[in-house]
Amino acid sequence: MKRIQIINGPNLNLLGKREPGVYGNQSFEEYFEELKKMYPQVEFSYFQSNHEGGIIDKIHETGFDFDGIVLNAGAYTHTSVAIADAIRSVKTPVVEVHISNVFKRESFRHHSYLSEACKGCIVGFGLSSYRLAVDAFVNE
Repeated sequence: MKRIQIINGPNLNLLGKREPGVYGNQSFEEYFEELKKMYPQVEFSYFQSNHEGGIIDKIHETGFDFDGIVLNAGAYTHTSVAIADAIRSVKTPVVEVHISNVFKRESFRHHSYLSEACKGCIVGFGLSSYRLAVDAFVNE
């Protein structure tokens, strides 16, 4: 059984309420239940933090024992060298995901400090971005 850690960063606890035109109307907790049903062969863990250090701690905690990390670092994607360093410091591969197509948004969102450290990056498919990342780990 594959073990996959999903990590969400700042403001993603407000999915379903926050800017529904960009992020949709479904909470991540609702989607997470659907995801677990889609992949009964996967053991999922979920973590969300609005704090950079919490995200780094979770990467360190799971980055040696899990088969994959799906990371949506939110705005930290565009600012955090520390999270990129944490990704480089662990053995577990990380797939960066974004719900919206960051390249159709403000120019500051076009650069990711994390992408170079990640196995891959999936953007713009709504909450299905997470499913696509899980598929990448399941179908390896």
